[in-house]
Amino acid sequence: MICYGDISQHMKVFTGRANPFLAQEICWYLDLPLGRADVGRFPNGEIRIQIEESVRGCDVFVVQPTCPSVNDHIMELLIMIDALSRASARRITAVIPFYGYAKQDRKTKGREPISAKLVANLLVTAGVDRVLTMDLHVGQIQGFFDIPVDNLVAQSLLARYFASKNLSDIVVVSPDVGGTARARNFANHLGVDLAVIDKYRPTYAEVQVMDVIGNVRGKRAILVDDLIDTAGTLVEGAQALKERGVVEVYACATHPVFSEPALDRIKNSYLKEVVVTNTIPSNADELSIRTSDKVKVLSVAPIFAEAIKRIYSELSVSELFL
Repeated sequence: MICYGDISQHMKVFTGRANPFLAQEICWYLDLPLGRADVGRFPNGEIRIQIEESVRGCDVFVVQPTCPSVNDHIMELLIMIDALSRASARRITAVIPFYGYAKQDRKTKGREPISAKLVANLLVTAGVDRVLTMDLHVGQIQGFFDIPVDNLVAQSLLARYFASKNLSDIVVVSPDVGGTARARNFANHLGVDLAVIDKYRPTYAEVQVMDVIGNVRGKRAILVDDLIDTAGTLVEGAQALKERGVVEVYACATHPVFSEPALDRIKNSYLKEVVVTNTIPSNADELSIRTSDKVKVLSVAPIFAEAIKRIYSELSVSELFL
C-alpha cells in the first residue's frame, strides 16, 4: 500500500470556471475541500480573482482545462497562478485536463504562429512549477516546457468500458495515419486487431476518406481519437467503415470539444455509441436530447486525484501512464 502522508495540511486544490464540477470531484476523491477563491469580472470585463484563504508554504493544484471559451479560461488560469505565487505558495501545479491550442504545435506554412508553445511560455512566466495534463494532441508539446509535465492517458479507462460490454469480433480503427500509435495501444489493451483510415483534408473543415487499411468486414469497429471537435472525421470514418462491411461502429475520445455541428452529426450518423470523458464539461441533458443518448461520459477524476497524491508525496506518476 502506498503511503501518501497527511495531505490535509499542506495541499490545496483550486479551480477557475472552466470545469468546477471535475475539480470538486477530484477533491472528493482526495477527501479535501475545494480551495476558496472568488473568480469573476470587473465592470470593464477584466477577470477578477481573489484567493480567500492562506496558501503560504502550500503545495497548490489549480484545475482548469483550457477549453472553450479558451482565451477566457487561459487568462483565468494565468491570473490565478500569479495570485497564488504572490501569496507565497510553495509549489504551483497547473492541472490542465484539456490543453487548448494543442493543434497549433508547428508551422505548416509561412508566417504562422506556434500557439501551443506560446501558451507554454505564458504558463511558465506566470509562475507555474509543474503541469499535469491528459492526452495531449501531440506528445512533443511536453518539450515546449522547461518544467516537469505529466501527460496522463485515458486509454485504460476507455478500454475497460469497452471490455465490460463483452463485444465480439472487435477491430480498433485509427481515423487517420497520425493516430496509429494511439489506436495500436488501445488495440493492445483489448487484445484485438488494428485498422487505419487513410484520409485527405482538401480544407481544414473537410474530410475525405481515401481507403481503409486492414480487415474490417463483418467486425465491430471502435474508432479511437484524442478529441472530437466538429465530429467530421468520426462521421466520415464511420460511413466508410459501414460501406466496407462493418457490423457496428463505436467511437471513443478523451476530449469532447463538440464544436457545432458535432452533436447533430453524431445523432444522424452510423455511430452506435460515442464514449468520451469529462476533461471538458458537457451538459448531460443536452447530450441526451441532441444525440439520442449516443454519447457516454466517463469520469477522469480518480486518475487525476491519484496523480495529484503522487506528485504531492514525491512518488512516481509513471504507473498511471499505462
